[in-house]
Amino acid sequence: MRVFYGFDTLPVLRNPVVTVGSYDGVHTGHRHLLERIVRLAKEQQGESVVVTFSPHPRTVLGNRGEQVVLLNSLREKILLIEAVGIDDLIVVEFTKAFSQISSYEFVREYLLGKIGAKTLVVGYNHHFGHNQEGNFDFLRRLQQTMNFSIYEIPRQEVDQDKVSSTVIRRLIRAGEMEKANRLLGHAYTLIVQTDERGEMVPDDPDKLLPPPGEYSVTVDGRNDTLTVAADGRLSFRERPEGGEMLICFE
Repeated sequence: MRVFYGFDTLPVLRNPVVTVGSYDGVHTGHRHLLERIVRLAKEQQGESVVVTFSPHPRTVLGNRGEQVVLLNSLREKILLIEAVGIDDLIVVEFTKAFSQISSYEFVREYLLGKIGAKTLVVGYNHHFGHNQEGNFDFLRRLQQTMNFSIYEIPRQEVDQDKVSSTVIRRLIRAGEMEKANRLLGHAYTLIVQTDERGEMVPDDPDKLLPPPGEYSVTVDGRNDTLTVAADGRLSFRERPEGGEMLICFE
């Protein structure tokens, strides 16, 4: 998978099939949509393209006074999107100025102008652009005059539970990692670094950790037990701390 930062260094993309979103968690609902654009791109002899944002829009615009917590750091998200088989990922710097771009301008100047999108795929509740004015109905009104195709992906459920990043955050806050993993469709992941004090810290300070307790994990493919302390400190039962590690909750 090729990763581009911003729109200005993009090469000419072949029949791009494009989706846009934060994709926090890259959960089963996200994966269903991403797998759809991979299939469409193959059918159309094109490239599957994901546009996402860094930092997360909530960290820039606020989260209704609540602390912003994320299911993925950017690096974790890149790994998970790549695993689906996406061809190209475009990471857009999200700023307050960028948030003022209208839905129409975003489609015309960026999705069509910069990327050359031939097909757009959106989730059933996806909104974009200034004041969240853009959605599936908005795109459907534009598609004939702007010459692109549009597909909508319906809501996804796992064991009759709605799949959403909000629901998964609630489960992780409650320490229900097995159920969270079912909705994610993969193990909840955590990249940690060892800081100058020798302590393990998440790759992103806004990364959501489960409540204090002991959790069965794999660390770079090895089984271990991770302890989350009340102050957020992380430690392993067996593995020596040091360097960078990829932790997967079981």
